[in-house]
Amino acid sequence: MYRFKSTRTFVIIFVITILWFHNNILHVFRTDHSEQSENTIRANHRLKILDIENALKAGNDGGGGGNGASSAAGSTGNGGGEHGRLGTPAFINLPEASPLTPDEIEEITKEIRLLNAEQKIHNLEKFGPVNENTYVLVIQVHSRVEYLSLLVESLSRMQNIENSLIIFSHDLYLPGLNEAIRNIDFVRIMQIFYPYSIQLNPNRFPGQSPDDCPRDINPTKAKEIKCRNADHPDVHGHYREARYTQTKHHWWWKANFVFGKLDVLHNYTGVIAFLEEDHYVTPDFLWMLNLMETAMMRNLCHGCNLLSLGTYLKTWNIRSSHSRAVVTNWISSKHNMAISFNKTLWEKLRTCAPTFCEYDDYNWDWSLLQVSYTCLKAQLDVLYAKAPRIFHIGDCGVHHKKKTCDPKKAAQAVEKGVKQYSSLLFPDNLTVELRRGKKMRLKKGNGGWGDIRDRQLCMSFVE
Repeated sequence: MYRFKSTRTFVIIFVITILWFHNNILHVFRTDHSEQSENTIRANHRLKILDIENALKAGNDGGGGGNGASSAAGSTGNGGGEHGRLGTPAFINLPEASPLTPDEIEEITKEIRLLNAEQKIHNLEKFGPVNENTYVLVIQVHSRVEYLSLLVESLSRMQNIENSLIIFSHDLYLPGLNEAIRNIDFVRIMQIFYPYSIQLNPNRFPGQSPDDCPRDINPTKAKEIKCRNADHPDVHGHYREARYTQTKHHWWWKANFVFGKLDVLHNYTGVIAFLEEDHYVTPDFLWMLNLMETAMMRNLCHGCNLLSLGTYLKTWNIRSSHSRAVVTNWISSKHNMAISFNKTLWEKLRTCAPTFCEYDDYNWDWSLLQVSYTCLKAQLDVLYAKAPRIFHIGDCGVHHKKKTCDPKKAAQAVEKGVKQYSSLLFPDNLTVELRRGKKMRLKKGNGGWGDIRDRQLCMSFVE
């Protein structure tokens, strides 16, 4: 009887295993094959943007969609190859950063100094040198590797990606992540490293010093115990937290480094798009960027000086607004995705460094809004894509505290919309609308930036 039961159990397990194999493994094979075919079709219809002299129609209601992507042309990109693709072990199996020993900190600090000086561009032998017609995208990277892998996947699907330079700016030095990024083969890439990171200063400023005041200690009590920054609480009476201040420091350092220190961009006059690791782009991102930059260059956007490829919407409005862009006053909470500007504007922002660095707000975008309203001669006016070409899929991070995070689900939702409305991408024309909004009232910042050391470090980046 015992032997019979064991045999029957074995048979049941065997049958279940066969059924699972059939429903899952074979399904995966079928899915991979269909996705490969789909990518091949898309790649064969990619068209390099050579001239959009007649592709811009400002102020009119015309404009179809899809012709730019379906023109008869050979493939100009490989769609990304296998390196850096969604779900590859190189990205999703990376170990979390662990505390470094003093010797490791010293070694990595030297390595970062060398890499930032070397400014090596990978894949130049494949795509040629950077020139004035090259698109430049800068991605701020922290630690959310799964989000970054999804962004890289979406970048690999962009038309004309092979005519781009992607600069990854890191505040963590992770050998495994560095290797994964350097294995990306569908675009020119460069890595730069924020040299004042918490990782390299775990027990001292700009990290969190042991004698720093606790965030919520009363300022009076702080002076009694004589903690280091007792005299410098923020506008809300709190003390600095390094994990929050680092983001603003990194953004400001990165912009200064890209515009002022990168040799390859010394004479570059085009716009540079700034993205973050938890963004996700559509295939016609660069197509729209090109249309919008052309509108700005030809002064067809009512004096705008800033571009944004997306805004925050509950529902993607691609059907009604696929070929529309809007000019309005720039608002940090609405127009901070893929913010894009050129060196001319940067030089103006740079002169406002004291305003940016002294404003008591740990957010770079709210600090930039303060610059717009109180320092610049003319406020920032943005031309933004009414139907976003970039999406924020980061439901976990500094400002998001969800218990469960599913970046892949968010990316799949975007891809579903892209496939459903693919005929509306790559519009033939761009209609520019003027819509002045109300000027926001800035009272006091969100805080987190009261420490004089943060302000001094911030100012040092422009010296």
